[in-house]
Amino acid sequence: MKKISLALLANCFLLAAFAQAQLTTSKYNPRALFDLQFYPNSGNEYRSANGSPGPKYWQNRADYKLNVTLDTSAHKVSGEVEITYTNNSPDALNYLWLQVDQNIFRSDSRSSGASEPSGGRFANVGFTQGEVIKSISVEADGKKVTPEYIVTDTRLQVWLPTALKASGNKAKLTISYEFTIPEYGTDRMGRLRTKNGWIYEIAQWYPRMCVYDDQQGWNTLPYLGQGEFYLEYGDFDYAITAPANLIIVGSGELQNEKEVLTSTQISRLAEARSSDKTVVIRTADEISDAKSRPAGSGTLTWKFKMQNARDIAWGASKAFVWDAARINLPSGKKSLAMSAYPVESIKKDGWQRSTEMVKGSIEHYSSKWFEYSYPVAVNVAGIVGGMEYPGIVFCSYQSIGADLWGVTDHEFGHNWFPMIVGTNERKYAWMDEGFNTFINGLSTKAFNKGEFNTFSFFGGEDMLKYTFNDKMDPLFTAADQITEFNLGTAAYEKPAKMLDALRDVVLGPQRFDKAFKEYIAAWAYKHPTPWDFFRTMENAAGEDLAWFWRGWVLNNYKLDVAVKSVTQVSATKPESGVAITLQNLDQMAMPVPVLVKEANGKTQTLIVPVEVWMRGGETTFYVYPTSKVTEVVLDPDKRLPDLNRKNNSWKPGM
Repeated sequence: MKKISLALLANCFLLAAFAQAQLTTSKYNPRALFDLQFYPNSGNEYRSANGSPGPKYWQNRADYKLNVTLDTSAHKVSGEVEITYTNNSPDALNYLWLQVDQNIFRSDSRSSGASEPSGGRFANVGFTQGEVIKSISVEADGKKVTPEYIVTDTRLQVWLPTALKASGNKAKLTISYEFTIPEYGTDRMGRLRTKNGWIYEIAQWYPRMCVYDDQQGWNTLPYLGQGEFYLEYGDFDYAITAPANLIIVGSGELQNEKEVLTSTQISRLAEARSSDKTVVIRTADEISDAKSRPAGSGTLTWKFKMQNARDIAWGASKAFVWDAARINLPSGKKSLAMSAYPVESIKKDGWQRSTEMVKGSIEHYSSKWFEYSYPVAVNVAGIVGGMEYPGIVFCSYQSIGADLWGVTDHEFGHNWFPMIVGTNERKYAWMDEGFNTFINGLSTKAFNKGEFNTFSFFGGEDMLKYTFNDKMDPLFTAADQITEFNLGTAAYEKPAKMLDALRDVVLGPQRFDKAFKEYIAAWAYKHPTPWDFFRTMENAAGEDLAWFWRGWVLNNYKLDVAVKSVTQVSATKPESGVAITLQNLDQMAMPVPVLVKEANGKTQTLIVPVEVWMRGGETTFYVYPTSKVTEVVLDPDKRLPDLNRKNNSWKPGM
C-alpha cells in the first residue's frame, strides 16, 4: 500500500509536544534488554528452530475459476467463482471461512462503525449493498449439496455436510454473487471518471478463502480498511466479459489475444516482448478510433491465467493508453512490464515513463533478492493512490517524476513482500510495508543511476524524534490498531530504518544480504511469522539478536548514547593511552561507531560492540593515538537513531 505522508507533517505541529529533553540520568536496564527468555516456544516439526519451514510444515491451498461480467452502465460485477479447497492440515474441518471484502462498503459494516468521526483514508465515502450472495453449493466425496452458511460482516462461514478430512482432501465451493463497484474503495480499488470514460480498478472482487494455519487455525480478522490481507496460494483461471470498447489488463497472462485485440495490437505486443524500450500498444490518438478495438459483437470475454499466487486483480477502461517492454530476469527467463493509463497522465516525466520504471524495479529486485515469478507486471493509473496485487498494481493517475517512481517501485516491491513471502498483513504490517520500504531504498539508489534518490538515514533530527516519540505505536501492533496518523512511521519508515541499521551497523551488508535472501527463499509462497524471521536472520547471520528485536520491534525503546569523559593516561604522552567513557542513557542499545581525531590530522574509527551494554549503562575503552586527541565523535555518519546528538561529541575544554 502507498506510503502514508501524514507522518511527514509531524515536524510542523507535533515536534514541540514530542521533543526529547536532554537526559541527565540513565534509564537503561540491561537485564530487560538482554533477558535470556525471548522465543515464546521452541522449534518444532512444523517450524524449525533455524527459522525455516519444518519437515512437516503444511499450508492449505485454494484454486479459483472465475467467470464474471462487468456492467459499465450499472458499475456492477456479477458472476460465479468455483473454489477447489485442499485441506493439507492434520485437522478435519467441519466448516470453511471465506472473506467477502465488498461488505466493508455496506453502511452497517464494522469498518463504518469503527472509523474515526473525521473520516480518513480508509473510511467509506459512500455505501453499496456489499457482496450479494445469490447461491452457494458444496461438492465433496462425490456429493453436491446446498450448505448452510452465515455472513458476518466481511466473513462468510460455510458449514460442510460432512467434515473435510485432513491430509490433502478437497472440497469444491461454487458461489454466485454480485456487487456494485464503489467509486472510492478505501484507496484499494474503485473507479475514476476521465474525459474518455471510466477507469475501473477491481480488487477484493470475489469470495476468497481465509487462511487456516498451524498458528491459530482459521484467521478471521474482519476487513476494516487499514489492515490488509492474508491469503492462501493457488492457481487462477478467470474470465471477464465486458463491453468490446474496453481494454482489460489483469494479474497473470492473457490467454486469448486473438479474440480481444486487433492484429496491430498483437503485433506491437509481440514487439514489446523482445524490446528493452517501451513499445506503445495502443496510442493516445487511437483511443477515439473505433478501429483500435476488434469489430463485431458488443461484448468481449478476456481470459487470464495466474499460477501460484495469493490473489488477482484487474483494470478496465476504454480510456487506456497501453504500452509494454521486456523484463530480463537473472535465470534468462523473460517477463513483460506493462502500463495502462489515461491521456490525462501524459505529462513531463509522467505515465509514459511508467513501464521503464516497472522494468527497472522488477529487474533490480529479481537480481538482488529473488526472481520475479509472474509472466507480467502491470501498472494501472486510476483513482487509487497506491495498492499492490500479484502481478498488477494500482497507482495514482496524477503521479509524475519522483512520485511516480516512488509509488510504482513501492507497489511492485510488494510482489516480494507479501506476494512471494506470504506475510499476514492483517496482523504484521511492519513485515509487509516495512520490509518493502527497506528494499525500496536500495532500488531507488540503483534506478537510472540514482535519478530519484534522496535517501537519508532518518530524514533529519525532527523526523527522528517523531519516529521515537512516546506516543508512537510499537511495530508489534496489529495493523488496524495503529493510529492512522502513526501508520506511515510505525508500518513503513521505522521498520525500514530498523533494517538499514541492522544491515549497516550491526551485521554489515554482506552478512545481512545473505541472511535476508535466505529468509525470502525459505518462505517463498509460504506463511512466516515474526519469530520465523527472527530465527532465520539470527541463524544465517550467526548473531543472537534478541536485544535488537526487543528494542526495535516489541517495544518502543529509545537510544541516547553520550560521551561522558575523555581522559589521557599520561599528561605528556598521549600514546600511553586515552580512556574514553560512554554512557547509555535510555533503554535501547546498539553498537556505537566512534571517530577519534588527533592533532596531527590522523583519525581512528572503531566500533564499540553492543556487548559492552550487557552489564550496565556505562563503558570505558582505550585508544592509543600518536598525538593529542582533539575530538571524539559518536556515530559520525548518523546511522544510529540517537535522539540527542548534542552529547555525541567531545573536544578539550567541553
